[in-house]
Amino acid sequence: MAVAAAGILGLAAAGAAIAQQADPGDANEAALNLPANVTILEHKDPSIRRATAIVNSAIITDTDVDQRLALVLAANKTNPAEEERKQLRLQVLSNMIDETLEIQEAAANKIKVDPNEIDQTYARVSAQFKQQPGGFTGFLRSKGTSEASMKRQIEGELAWRRLLGREVEPFVNVSDDEVNQVLARLKASKGAAEYHVGEIYLSANPVNQAQVLARANDLVDKIRHGSSFVAYAHEYSEASTKAVGGDLGWVRAEQLPEQLSAVVQQIQVGQISEPVAVNGGFSIIALIDRRTVLSADPRDATLSLKQITVNLPSGATREAVEPKLREFSEALKTLQGCGGAEAVGAKIGAEVISNDQLHVRDLPLALQNIMLELRVGEATPPFGSLTEGIRALVLCGRDDPEPAGLPSFDEIQSQMQDERVNLRARRYLRDLRRDAVIEYR
Repeated sequence: MAVAAAGILGLAAAGAAIAQQADPGDANEAALNLPANVTILEHKDPSIRRATAIVNSAIITDTDVDQRLALVLAANKTNPAEEERKQLRLQVLSNMIDETLEIQEAAANKIKVDPNEIDQTYARVSAQFKQQPGGFTGFLRSKGTSEASMKRQIEGELAWRRLLGREVEPFVNVSDDEVNQVLARLKASKGAAEYHVGEIYLSANPVNQAQVLARANDLVDKIRHGSSFVAYAHEYSEASTKAVGGDLGWVRAEQLPEQLSAVVQQIQVGQISEPVAVNGGFSIIALIDRRTVLSADPRDATLSLKQITVNLPSGATREAVEPKLREFSEALKTLQGCGGAEAVGAKIGAEVISNDQLHVRDLPLALQNIMLELRVGEATPPFGSLTEGIRALVLCGRDDPEPAGLPSFDEIQSQMQDERVNLRARRYLRDLRRDAVIEYR
């Protein structure tokens, strides 16, 4: 199973992926056979490389954890409050313990990741950070992290994927009959809704159920107040899909467990659910998008656009911008088709750029319905912000999508196999935790 840079970074939180995380309940003596006397030493001198955890004789130091935490914060572009930072640090430590177990298990199975492959992935990651490979190391240092921390994370991800490819995937089978049954259901459900779903899965048991639910509710609250669902999926989800920010892809409601099926049909695109009790824990569901099975979706139309942008001076206030906004609105009323965009731009001192390959669904949700109702040559109302400037989109052309066809036999088989591999991967990691000798200091 190949792993692209996106597998390390996810869709919206570059650099935040961490190998599969541990269940909070696994941190107790019964689940992981940890030493009875666990002592966390007081931090007196930050320059001392003190061991934070020893995992089967492999040492994870305070410096290791600090650098990985700095990487997560840099990738997510957040600066959390002190209490949240402490909680995130503990989560990072938990994730690094899992990462160490995964690398050790891969090594025990004689799996070694080629340094050249790590370097290649590192270069792709740097591009997603909008950095040149030569300058990426300096960028990481400026954020309090390091090239070594990033490459260790990449190694863990690649090693675990390769291990699953050897020890799990060959033993997961999806029969032709199962695939044909799915194809038959698809044909029967033509015109039904299909959902693009994200999931954060937290395992729980009767002992820690209340604690895990409280943590899930806290995540929901933070995401609803602006935090990244993808970033939190990377950090907290225990499903293998955490490597891609919890993205489950496109599914029909009947493909999901009953509890989740009901949820995706109730929430709106762009919303996330409350924690949902499922077998073995809780899931938080994000509805990324929705479409109709085997039917053309208007939002798949390809647009030809021109964007008119008025850049605003730094520190501009709403009151100071109002005259410019009125001027922009009045100028748009004089627009004479797409060919007149440059004249309007020149009149108000705006920049005009073109894009001929944009899909409606790639636009922000607030603009999608507006764009579908526009006629060729018309413009959207002005939109934007004080920091990004005032903008309007002019519709120059629209190519409607072709009717959707059935997914191929191989596509369905691959999706079903991935789901089963993910389930076995979670069990595999839990077994590694259970057998590990982990000492905290």
